[in-house]
Amino acid sequence: MSTPAFTAAPITIQQLSPPPPLPPQLPPLRPYSASSRPPKSHNLSFKTSQNNDSSAPLEATTASWTSSIALHCKNGRLSTAISQFTHMRVSGIDPNHVTFVTLFSGCAHYPSQGLFLGPSVHGYARKIGLDVNNVMVGTSVIAMYSKFGKMGLARLCFDHMDCKNRVSWNTIINGYMRNGQFEAAMKLFDEMPERDAVSWTVLIDGFVKKGRFEEALEWFQEMQLCGMSPDFVTMVSVLSAIANLGTLGLGLWLHRFILMRNFRDNIRVSNSLIDMYCRCGCVELACQVFEKMPTRSLVSWNSIIVGLACNAHAEEALNYFHLMQNDGFKPDGVSFTGALTACSHAGLVNEGLKLYEDMKKVYKITPRIEHYGCIVDLYSRAGRLKEALLVVEKMPMKPNEVVVGSLLAACRACEDVELAERLMKYIYQLDPGGDFNYVLLSNIYAARGSWRGASNVRKKMKALGVQKRPGVSSVEVNGIVHEFVAGDRSHMESESMYMMLKQLSDELRISGSSLEVSFMETCECD
Repeated sequence: MSTPAFTAAPITIQQLSPPPPLPPQLPPLRPYSASSRPPKSHNLSFKTSQNNDSSAPLEATTASWTSSIALHCKNGRLSTAISQFTHMRVSGIDPNHVTFVTLFSGCAHYPSQGLFLGPSVHGYARKIGLDVNNVMVGTSVIAMYSKFGKMGLARLCFDHMDCKNRVSWNTIINGYMRNGQFEAAMKLFDEMPERDAVSWTVLIDGFVKKGRFEEALEWFQEMQLCGMSPDFVTMVSVLSAIANLGTLGLGLWLHRFILMRNFRDNIRVSNSLIDMYCRCGCVELACQVFEKMPTRSLVSWNSIIVGLACNAHAEEALNYFHLMQNDGFKPDGVSFTGALTACSHAGLVNEGLKLYEDMKKVYKITPRIEHYGCIVDLYSRAGRLKEALLVVEKMPMKPNEVVVGSLLAACRACEDVELAERLMKYIYQLDPGGDFNYVLLSNIYAARGSWRGASNVRKKMKALGVQKRPGVSSVEVNGIVHEFVAGDRSHMESESMYMMLKQLSDELRISGSSLEVSFMETCECD
C-alpha cells in the first residue's frame, strides 16, 4: 500500500455534513506554535452558525473524541488512538481538522507504529479532501511522511495542496534536509515565494545535523547578506557548527554578534556558547559566560561540568558539580558522566566509585553505557586493568568500541600484551572494519619487541580488508580551518610550509637539539 491516499478520487466538502467547531470550554489541540500559525487567509476550519443550538451536543462529542485520541497519541498508543478514531466514525461523529492533525502528529512522533497506521488515516482525509483544502492537515501529512523517510509521498502531498503557507514550505524543506536530499531542499528554498528566519534556519540546522558544518556557515553568511535577522534557534545551530569545527575565531565573532542582538540573556544560546568555548578548548571564556547568566538550567550546569571535565579541569568540574546541588538542582545522568570523567582525569578512583554508587543508590539513576565507560576509564588510567576488564565483562549491555578502546590504550601504557589479546575477541565482534584498535594492538606488540605478533595483526587487517586511515591535523588561521595529512602536498601553500619546516629542522640541528624523527622521515611517512 505505497500510495493509499491517492487511489480514490476526492469528494467535495459540500457532500458531507461539516462538523461544528470545537467548544469554547475545551482549548483546541494545536501542534503548531503561535509564531507558525497559518495566516487568516488560509483558515479553512469548519464553521457552523453560532445560533444553531442543536450543534452543541455534537460539538462536545467531537471535542471529547479528539481529546481522547490526543491522549492516546501522546502516550504512544497509536493502535488505540486509531481504534478510537474508527469508533468515532462508526458512531456517526465527523472528525474535524484538529482530529486529523492530532493523528498525523502522533504517527510522526512514533514512526515505528505510524508507518503502518498513518497512510490509512491519510486515505480517509484524502477521500474528504481535507489534506488538500486545509493547510494544517496538509502540512501535518507532509511532516508525517517526512519522518517516515518517504519524501516521494511527502512531495506528492505538497504538490496537491490547494493552499500553502510558509509552514508548509518549511516543513517539506526540513523533510528533504532531514533525509539528506540537499539539492531538492535548496531547489525548493529558491522557489519559496516568501522566506522567513525559520526557512533559513531549516537549511542551516539540516546541514549541521548531517555533519556538513562548513556549508551551514556558508548559508548563515548568505542569510546575513540577504538582510534576514536570525532567531535564537539559528544562533544555536551556528554555534553547534562552530563547536564541531573548533574555529575559536568565528566563535568569538559570533559571541560579539550575539551580544549586539537581543540574545545575550537567552538561556539556550548561553548554553550553546558554553559548549562551543569548551569544545574549542577555551574554558575560561566558558566560565565567564556561565557566571554572567542571569538564570541557569540543569543543561547549563551540565554543559560547564562536562566541558571542564573533558578539558582536564577536574577540580573545577567537581566543584561545579557540588555547587549545582547547593543551588537546588538534582544531578542527572549527564551530570554524573561529567563528574566521573573529572575523577578519571584526576586519578580520583575512590571518589569516582563513590559517585557511581551514589548515582545508583541515592539518585536511582540506572547506569548507561557511558557511565560504565567512565568506570572502565577510571580503572584503566589508574593501572587497575583487571578490575577494568571485570567491569567490561559484567556490563548488562554489549560494550562498544569506545569502552574497549580505552582499556586497550591502557594496555599499551602498561605493556600488558596478554590482556590486549583477550580484548581482541570484543574488537572482532564490535568493529571488524575499524582500524584504530588493530593499529593500537600492533603497536603494543611492537613496543614489547614482539614483531611476529605485530605482523600477525597486520595480516589480520589485510585479510579483513581493513586499511589504516591517515591521521588528520588542523589549524585555524583567520577563521579558516586548514587540514593536513602526513606527507600530503595538496595544500596550495605546501611548498612554503615544507620550506619553513626544512628551515626549522636545519636550525635545530645547528643548535645541537636531537630530533626523534628526521625531516626526511617526516616527509616520507604515510
